[in-house]
Amino acid sequence: MIGTSVPEYVFIRLCILGLRAVTPLSVFYLAFSIGEPPSTTAGKLLLTWCTFESAFWLLVYVPRKRGLQAAAQHPPVLDRQSRRDLFWKCWDKIPTPEYYIRRWFLDAKVEDVRRENVKDFFRWALLNKGDTSDDDKGQLEQQLPEGEEEELEEYVDGVQTLLGRQIDPGRGPAECLRLTIDRVKMLHRPLIWYMVVGLVDTLTSAYLRYSGFQLYRTSFRSEVSTFPFRLASLFTTRKSASPNLSYWYRSHTSRTRLPVVFIHGIGIGLYAYSQFLNEINKDDPLGPADGQIGIIAIELMPISFRITSPILGKQELCSQINMILEAHGWEKIVLASHSYGSVVTTHLLHSTSPVKAKIGPLVFIDPVTFLLHLPDVCYNFTARTPRRANEHQLHYFASTDMMVSHTLARHFFWADNILWKDDLRGRDATVALAGRDLIVDTESVGKYLAGIDMQSEDSSWKETTWNGTGIKTVFFPTCDHAQVFEKREYRRRLGDIIRSYADKRGQAAQGPD
Repeated sequence: MIGTSVPEYVFIRLCILGLRAVTPLSVFYLAFSIGEPPSTTAGKLLLTWCTFESAFWLLVYVPRKRGLQAAAQHPPVLDRQSRRDLFWKCWDKIPTPEYYIRRWFLDAKVEDVRRENVKDFFRWALLNKGDTSDDDKGQLEQQLPEGEEEELEEYVDGVQTLLGRQIDPGRGPAECLRLTIDRVKMLHRPLIWYMVVGLVDTLTSAYLRYSGFQLYRTSFRSEVSTFPFRLASLFTTRKSASPNLSYWYRSHTSRTRLPVVFIHGIGIGLYAYSQFLNEINKDDPLGPADGQIGIIAIELMPISFRITSPILGKQELCSQINMILEAHGWEKIVLASHSYGSVVTTHLLHSTSPVKAKIGPLVFIDPVTFLLHLPDVCYNFTARTPRRANEHQLHYFASTDMMVSHTLARHFFWADNILWKDDLRGRDATVALAGRDLIVDTESVGKYLAGIDMQSEDSSWKETTWNGTGIKTVFFPTCDHAQVFEKREYRRRLGDIIRSYADKRGQAAQGPD
């Protein structure tokens, strides 16, 4: 993640402008060449490339964009009591009520958010109900199942109590953010961008192979259906035990310690994490005597800037990760994750699959799942108008990527993804938070995890001593989201924590089922 300086702002805006200009200029040159075909070799080569770029936009992006707008397959709705329990649990963890309402309603004016608007929000958030724009909103209440209107009224009354003021009756012009119902927002990427992604992936693969990792690919049919195609897949005979998940593996030879599973976040695969993964063993003082700590780094292609199949559902994802662990005989692991990887970690912790019992200590880096009912993660990633350099980088290169946007808009169900401290009871867990995180409200998350009043000014959680027992936070005050992987001293600190957890083979075996 880049910074927020003026030179970085100019640089990122020029990069985005250049990439966005490729396709229009290609179409223009293609049309121009119909009337006056190029005669030089350079002109003919340029025409060929412009033809590919134009065809890629017309034949790949346009139909896929239309197809990816299909409605989300929401999970089963919770029963009424479970919904009420979830509402009041969230209600108790909202530090700034006015901000909560304003952000979920896309910075609407107070007077524009009325009771029916708030009902619309909870109709989506807790009932998984769709858009009412095509319905007669004036008659909507008459169409609700028995008891649903009463339930929604309870939620609106709860918000009123939280705000300490009345919410005006009726419906205002405000529109709420409903991630899994709203339109999937994506922007076209030119063919040349995917060539860059392929090049970066190839270089990352070469580095990981040099560092002692081995790629376990999926079937060739699955590999060729992912664009850009991975050259690294041609140089390995090892096949993943999972039908849909490839991964990088470093053998576990330690006699006394636990192996590590790492789940990455949104980005070009494992590019941002390759040094960190290598240094877990490179900086290990016990390695020469005890053997190396095994590492499996799962790859999630739908959030790796590829054109590929949609991300797996939570149960299937958990099942296939368990297949991988069983294939290598790993019965207990340290589970580390970054950003979106914390969503997968949450699914694993909630899973009915045998994989849950294999999870020992946990390391969350820039997690997005704690206090997910607050609007920050959803708003900052999908709805914020970018202004600073890092926000423009996030918006163009991540938020509006074709498969990333589809993953978030059609497979990101907040009630399934939210993680509470209760879910970590009986486990040792470290949560690494960045002081300048442009996605996560780290102040609120840090206070929540430390058991501090979220409305207080108490910042003592930032200075706590890490001892590896219970839920601990590690704070990086000068880091933005994912920047902790850019400095060796920060990577070393995370590596020390993971190695310390790996030593807890005895304690891990006593973890919750």
